[in-house]
Formats: sequence, structure tokens, C-alpha cells
Amino acid sequence: MMTTSRTLAVGTSFVAVLAALAIAERSLVRTTSAQGDLVEAPMFEVDPLWPKPLPNGWLIGMTIGVGVDSEDHVWIVHRPDSLSANETAAGQDPPVAACCKAAPPVLQFDAAGNLISSWGGPGAGYTWPASNHGVWVDHKGIVWIGGNGQGDAHVLKFTQDGTFVAQYGQPGQPPDSNSTTHFGRVAKIFVDPQMNEAYLADGYGHKRVAVIDADTGAFKRYWGAYGNKPDDTNIGPYDPDAPLAQQFRTPVHCADLSSDGLLYVCDRPNDRLQVFTREGKFVKEVRVAPRTLGDGSTWDIAFSKDPEQKYLFLADGKNEKIYVMLRESLEILTMFGDGGRQPGQFFAVHSIATDSKGNLYTTETYEGRRLQKFAYTGIGKVPRVQGTVWPKR
Repeated sequence: MMTTSRTLAVGTSFVAVLAALAIAERSLVRTTSAQGDLVEAPMFEVDPLWPKPLPNGWLIGMTIGVGVDSEDHVWIVHRPDSLSANETAAGQDPPVAACCKAAPPVLQFDAAGNLISSWGGPGAGYTWPASNHGVWVDHKGIVWIGGNGQGDAHVLKFTQDGTFVAQYGQPGQPPDSNSTTHFGRVAKIFVDPQMNEAYLADGYGHKRVAVIDADTGAFKRYWGAYGNKPDDTNIGPYDPDAPLAQQFRTPVHCADLSSDGLLYVCDRPNDRLQVFTREGKFVKEVRVAPRTLGDGSTWDIAFSKDPEQKYLFLADGKNEKIYVMLRESLEILTMFGDGGRQPGQFFAVHSIATDSKGNLYTTETYEGRRLQKFAYTGIGKVPRVQGTVWPKR
């Protein structure tokens, strides 16, 4: 009886070892197969402890702009009125609870994630947008704000402490993509330090890029898709199987200039990036996730911080991804992110920016409503589809 039991035990152990070896072999095959799909690209991991908690029981609403200044301070603009009364119980009149309140629209964080200033909203001498959209801090330290609400036909400039500087355009103007006096619900501003010109993704009402003098606001030039004269005719909803639209659809969501003078324009509902010279000559385009409907796939871009700006980072708020692309060829090397509310995941990732160290910052709109940091960890081998880039340590 003891011999039989010992034989059974040995046999069982042998089967277990064979099973473990088989599992290990399958794992090795999967690993080897996965390594065959690795590409060399910038690597990131989410920093779940950045930014630090806001003071005063403040909450942020739909967060629709992010920019980084020369000191690596991170600026965001959000919509306080997108928060519900239930979320802002302490801000009701009278207060109905001890927490919470809406934070001011413009928030500035230092590199460590501390909130160091806050301001924004209606004031003397200017009209705050009905729905603020986009923030940019230029080479002179001036903070630019756009707006995509009904009637927003202007952009604003402030000092970093929130002192009003200038308003270009007057609100309440009818859409006219060939106007040289007002804008049409500007999504984003990018200021070229070399030429001191501001490029406006113009926007939610107009179907164009507009360029103005950054000091005076004087119109200099504008153009539509492929460098065409803009046409406000409604061309209907995007159809991925139809011939490529010869006009932008709204919104034109970004217009960012690279260091070598190429302008990258987010034609969001058309699922494409178009590239132009400073003067508006069409250079090339790429379609990204072209079967994406509704909000589209091309929401915002940022450039890598190497001198050549070898890489381009594209935020896709519909598919909840950040694409890492070779800027010269517009090839997608890898992508990271996934839908969800945990750190490193997204819901409507809206805007993206880089600091001098190559770190990425993203904001989320709709129900996402947050700011995240993705720490740059160098160039290395990564899968083409990474999912959530959680810290490895």
C-alpha cells in the first residue's frame, strides 16, 4: 500500500513538472513572438502622484487646454460651470455641505505638481469666453486663451498673474471663414517665437487656420484644407469611404508649428493631420484611425524635445490613445493608453503638451476632467500597442 502511494506521488509530481514545462514553453513562445513586434520609441510611464491635491476643496471640470512655459510650469484651463451642483455643494448659495467648490478656470502648477497660481473668469475690459478652450504661454510669458462657446469670436491675452493684456476680435459675430476682423470659436493658439506670429486653430465655427501678429493681433493670412480658400458650406457628416473632403470640418482643433517651420493641423472630424508651410502651402497629410466617427481621432499634438523634434505625439480622445509617431514620415510607431478612470487611462483625452525634459502632460474633457503626467524614461523597445503605461517600479 505504501509503495503504491509512493508511485502515485512520483507520477503526479512528474505530470506536474511536465505541465509546468509546457506552460513555460508556451510563455516563452508568446514572449518571443511579442518581442518580434517591439519598436524603438520614446518610453513613458504615468506618474500617479502628479499633480498634488488641489487646496480649498477645489474641483476641476472639463479640462480643455494644457501648456508648458519656459520654467516647465504646467498651465491648464478648465470649465468650472461644467461641474454639477452636487459636485460643488460648498459653492452653492447657501452652501449645502462642507465640500466642494469649482476651482478658478486657469491653474498653474510647478514641475513638482504644486498649484502655484489660479485666476480667470469675467473681468473689466474684456469678455471672458462663453466656453473657454485652449491655453498657450508664449515666449514672452503671455498667456493666451481661446473659446469655443456660442458667440466666441475672439481670443484673450493675460500676464501670468491674470492681468488683462489684449482682446483680439469681438464676440457675437456670425461665422465667416474669410473674415479678417474676427474668429470663429478658436480651439487652440500656438505662438511662433521666431516670427512672433500666433497660429489659431479657428476652429469650431470657422474652418481654417488664421495667423495674426502676436503683438498687435493684426490679421496676416489664413487658409483651409489643402491650402484652399475656406468655404463654410456644410459638407455633411464624415464618411470614411467617401472621397477626401477638400475643406476642413469643424472643429479644426490644433495648429502647431515645428522648429523647422512646418505647421501640423488637426482636422479632427476628418480623422487626419494636414501639414503646411508657414505660408499655408500644403505639404502632406496622414489619416489616423480613419473609421473613427463622431468626435474624430486627431485632437491635439505635441513635439518631442530633441533639437530635430523627431517624434510627434497625437492625442486621440475618441479611441483613448496617445500615438507616438515619427514626425518626418507620420508613421505611428506605438500607442499607449486605454479607456478608464485609473491613472494612465483616459476618458476623452483632449490636450497634450511636453516639457523641456520630454515629459508628457494630458488633459481630459467630458466626464474625464483631469490632468495627468507621463514621465519620459528614455528611448527603448516597446510593443506597438502598450495599453496602460503603469510604473514598473
